[in-house]
Amino acid sequence: MKSDNAALADERLKPVSAITRLLRRPELGAVAGLVVVVLFFMITADPVMFSAAGLINFMTPAAQLGILALGAALLMIGGEFDLSVGSMVAFAGLVFGAALTVLNLPLGAAVLLTLMVGLALGWVNAQIVLRTGLPSFIVTLAFLFILRGLSLVGLKWATGGSTQMRGIDEAVEGHMFVGMFSGNAFEGAFAWMAREGWIATFASGEPTVTGLPVEIVWFVVLTLVATWVLLRTPAGNWIFAAGGDPKAATNSGVPVKRVKVSLFMLAAACAALVAVITVLSSGSTDARRGFQKEFEAIIAAVIGGCLLTGGYGSAIGAFLGSIIFGIVMIGLTYTNIDQDWYLVFLGGMLLVAVLFNNIIRKRVTGER
Repeated sequence: MKSDNAALADERLKPVSAITRLLRRPELGAVAGLVVVVLFFMITADPVMFSAAGLINFMTPAAQLGILALGAALLMIGGEFDLSVGSMVAFAGLVFGAALTVLNLPLGAAVLLTLMVGLALGWVNAQIVLRTGLPSFIVTLAFLFILRGLSLVGLKWATGGSTQMRGIDEAVEGHMFVGMFSGNAFEGAFAWMAREGWIATFASGEPTVTGLPVEIVWFVVLTLVATWVLLRTPAGNWIFAAGGDPKAATNSGVPVKRVKVSLFMLAAACAALVAVITVLSSGSTDARRGFQKEFEAIIAAVIGGCLLTGGYGSAIGAFLGSIIFGIVMIGLTYTNIDQDWYLVFLGGMLLVAVLFNNIIRKRVTGER
């Protein structure tokens, strides 16, 4: 018995090469994909794509998708899915717009109400999944249609028959919190960089990029926070354990149900935040807001290394996967390639990512 234990201990202490450790990182596929995509567009696209203005052009949609992808990634690591987050963006946009234009609430109260509605919807999804034992795929697929339908009905009620709500800009004009969710940050820094010649300027001397869109700031900050939680806190260990083996995790004292409820609520809150950002950026909301974004968010998470079976993945991977989406989505406009190839890219990248995560990685690293 002692010899068996010693052998087991020796196996666990066996040194692992740097290459093997690298191959075991969830982000490896996303890093490789990002390199390939960047090289492709450096060869085929107009060079202006990689100027400061071009970077902002593809990072803005990447950030909006990425906020959704972060919530989706953490939920997938925890062993669940939420296919309703795209429809939740539309419904939360309705709640936010109605709070401003119908209820005439101040911006801060409208944002708080929208986030609370998102958290409540996430809690409902989680309760149905955990109490009935139904797959989260089915439950949230049902809510995908329910919330999209409620958005259509609610917008017609709030606007007197239209599926688009306007008047947002007028409702928030002068509010002190607008800059937290709309517009640009660090405008002074960009003006200074233009004066120093670090970024391009117009003939008038104004910088071609006046600041960093706030959704990018939210995207980066949330990625850093999510990465810290996953890698440096007990909650991160609980998330991996809940997705890897829920029964064993429960037996070890991990509050699996509480973890999963929190993750559903987090994914919904991310959708509500995206709704607030996009509504303020466009000055309106409509029933098609967030259409198919649930699938893009899950694909970005899978490209970033999340396994469909749970228990494996990273926030950094979702971050990189979302950037890949942004580059391809906007990069095609800088080329002569038909933009409908973007849909082919979505399916292809999902297939490649799943193959990499489930076959190639296991064969190379020897994991079971």
